[in-house]
Amino acid sequence: MRALWFAIVGCLAFLTALDIGAASANAATIVALGASNTYGKGVARNQAYPAQLEVILRAKGLNVRIVNAGINGDTTEGMLQRLDRAVPNGTRAVILQPGGNDRRKGSPDRTADIQSRLSARGIKVIMLANGMLGGLPHQPDGVHLTPEGYHMLAEQLASQVSGSIGR
Repeated sequence: MRALWFAIVGCLAFLTALDIGAASANAATIVALGASNTYGKGVARNQAYPAQLEVILRAKGLNVRIVNAGINGDTTEGMLQRLDRAVPNGTRAVILQPGGNDRRKGSPDRTADIQSRLSARGIKVIMLANGMLGGLPHQPDGVHLTPEGYHMLAEQLASQVSGSIGR
């Protein structure tokens, strides 16, 4: 009897793993492209807004995969240069957070070029303007969000992202 129970549990675990694998394979890919507030500077990877956004959308029944393509200190020039590597074919939408590094580093703002290239590939762009970070809880540096701030940002973005992928 015990062997039968283990066999049943094993089969259920296998079927669950197959279902999860199929769901992941069919998931709509969304790329979060940006600088340190996309990367999640100062917090654990699972506390950055892209990871929290994926959890929120999955809890709402959406089969999504959010890829965090944020790099601390990146400029829009850097984002443009790595765009094809960071945003694979089949990506449904990009959350673009240009950040403030262009101004700080004296680099040209290439946001329009990024948007144009993504649009030409049929990828929807959701702009995460720096103004969306105002009023949210920040770390002591006053620039980067706390885990709670990233969660609040993810909540704000959830309906926009789900709408952009038609769900």
